[in-house]
Order: sequence, then C-alpha cells, then structure tokens
Amino acid sequence: MLGMNRRLAELEENGTPIQAAIIGAGQMGTGMVSQMLAMKGMRPAVVADINIESARKAFLNANITEDQIAVVETAEEGMQAIEEGKFVITSDAMLAAKIPQIDAVVEATGVPDVGAHVAMDCIFEKKNIIMMNVEADVTIGPLLKKLADNAGVVYTGSHGDEPGAVMELYDFATALGYDVRVVGKGKNNKLDFNANPDSVLEEATRRGVNPKMLACFKDGTKTMVEMTAMSNATGFLADVRGAHGPSGTVEELPGIFQLKEEGGILNGYGKIDFVNGVAPGVFVIVSSPLKEVHREMHYLSMGDGPNYVLYRPYHLCSLETPLTVARAVLDHEPTIVPLGGPVSECVTVAKIDLKAGQMLDGIGGYTVYGTIESAVIAKQEKAVPLGLINRKTKLIRDVKKGELVTYDDIELDTNSFIVQLRQLQDQLF
Repeated sequence: MLGMNRRLAELEENGTPIQAAIIGAGQMGTGMVSQMLAMKGMRPAVVADINIESARKAFLNANITEDQIAVVETAEEGMQAIEEGKFVITSDAMLAAKIPQIDAVVEATGVPDVGAHVAMDCIFEKKNIIMMNVEADVTIGPLLKKLADNAGVVYTGSHGDEPGAVMELYDFATALGYDVRVVGKGKNNKLDFNANPDSVLEEATRRGVNPKMLACFKDGTKTMVEMTAMSNATGFLADVRGAHGPSGTVEELPGIFQLKEEGGILNGYGKIDFVNGVAPGVFVIVSSPLKEVHREMHYLSMGDGPNYVLYRPYHLCSLETPLTVARAVLDHEPTIVPLGGPVSECVTVAKIDLKAGQMLDGIGGYTVYGTIESAVIAKQEKAVPLGLINRKTKLIRDVKKGELVTYDDIELDTNSFIVQLRQLQDQLF
C-alpha cells in the first residue's frame, strides 16, 4: 500500500474519485461508509440494504444530510442522482452493479446466497467485486474468480478481514524468500460448539450485535470460514480437522508451531491454525535454510529459531476494505483470491442430535456449525459445505451431535442460487 495515499489524493485533486457501492448496511457496511468519507479519492456513492432505513442511517451517521441522499429504484435514477452529486440508497442489492459510474462493489451482507447473486451481477456488468462475504467465497470462490477473470474484472477478498490481513504477511514473507511454515489467526473467545442465538442473546444485546453473528463467532464457524479462505489462497491445510487451536502468547508461537519431533504440535508444515490468546492479530511462522538469515534474525531480537513469528496485532475489518477497493480499481490486483479449485472446505457439523424430517437453518443458528477439512477428504466423505445450508434444507436421515452432515443426509434447496453455482463449480473443478 506504499504510495496509495498520494495516488488517492491525486484523484481527489482531479475530481475523479473512485465510486464505490456497498451492499449491506450492517455494522461492517456502516463503518465502511464513514471510513470512505474520511478518505481522499474515494466516495461511497451507493449503499444498498434490504432495510432502506439502515442504508439511510449509514450516511446520516457519517454527517451526510438528508438533502444529500437520494432513494432510488432504478439504475437510471441512481445514475442521475450520482451526476447531481448525491449519495444513493436503495433496497435493491442487485441495482448497484447496473449504475454506470460505479467502479467497484463491496458485498458485505454475510448471507451466502445474496453474496452469490451480487457477485454474479457484478461480473455480468463488468464491475470489480470485493467480497467481504467470506461465507460465499469459501463455497463458490473458485468459480467466481474464474468467471471474473474471463470478464476482465477483479474478484477479491478484503483487506481488514483476517484472511486478507494474513495474506499481507504471507506475501511479505514469501517475497523475501522465507520458508512460510504456518499461517494463522487469533481467536478472542473459547470455542462453544453449543452456542446459538438464544444462549448468546444477553451478551449480544449488551454489545449491540446480531445474536446470529455472535453465535457463529462463539461456535467457531467464523474462524473456520476464515481459515478456509486462507487455505484456499495459500494451499496450506489444517493439520487435523478443525485445526489444533492451542492457547499461547505471541512469543510462544514459534515453539508451539513446530513438528512434534521438534517439541511442537504439528504433524507437518504448510499448515493453517488459530490460537486462543493472540486475538485480534494474525501471524505467519517462518524459517530459512540460511545461517546468515538466522544470525541476523537473532540479532534483531526475533528469537533463537529455527522458527520465527511475524505478527500483526490488529485487523481493522471493514475500515481497511477501501484499500482493497483502491487496489482493485487502480492496479487491477486482488488482495486475496482462491488459487484454483478448493483446497479446503468449511463443512457442516450437527450442533445437536438431528432427526430425519427436520429443517436445518445455517450459519449462526441452532442446528449446525462449520469446521475446516481438506477438500480431498470432504469430497471422499461427501461432506456438505456449510454455505449451502439454509432454512429450506431438509434432513432425510438422523445425524448425531458432532457428526458431519453429508449429501446423503439432506435434501438441498435446489432453488438456491449458491447451490446451483456450487454444482457448476463441482463440475469445473
């Protein structure tokens, strides 16, 4: 990102700011609107949310006045409003990609099926798409990346999200020639596989967050989704299903993430993991085959080796996303993307004993949670990616608590767009 501030300042001076659209005016989208308005060279021209008042509030909270906001129902109305210098709000998530002035669209709903629709609309309309919807990305990201490449637009994950933040460290380390052995992230609460919207309601109300969102953090699903995105971008795998998830400090990480015969916990290198105790940061464990590099790392107080930790103690979520927008528009480069076909999957696990005939719910709900597994094993075991599960998914066989939900256990909602796209991805990869 060196020099990006000067490039954006130049756009501001020339009166040609990047025009961005944000889909989803929840916590992430609302914060992003304010951050973009604080920047030079970028403008949150459109905000779409199924609740139009949430979109309006995103601008009002950023000190935009009512007379500067235009409610639109068509792309033509949106185009006209932007020409008049107004900020556009709409309840139609699919409208933003059709407005000519928009340079990039940020998908921030967190709903897999909505993310699939928005991403495909952007690709068809040749708009760069920034996918904060990691849940959709780990389900159909390889397909979306391929289609975006064919259309000549950028498909990318986001700066600020933990996968994007760890990718920054990974790219830095590999560019310098280090041997990257582990990539990982912190987790700021212990796993509670039983967490559901009811059990977290009091805490969610106190903190002002959505109970489903908090439940998916506590039951580990969000961490598993993020690690799956890291895996698909680096080729690294979880050492065991669900990863180890040890506790430790930053200083302890190089010793923890060694091979078992070296005194650590790993069966091999090239792994993804998470750690209780280093949140909200991300890290990579690196080494080198060269004595002089080890000598200088020791001199620089990086430890005794042979493994060292590079640690970023923060990730700013949606507040960093505008940098991905800028990179996509100005340099036509992504922040983080799948390598090709899936390397790992976030597969579905029964949260409770499930009975045939029961309807499932999905991410952050009462019936299932997600865990990371290699794509090869997931395919062998017919494990269902969690992003395909919705309230119209019917169980046709009993599944015990803690067991994988397989394709043989369910009837998928074949009218779901993401289910249809996943079927196409499975044929291609």
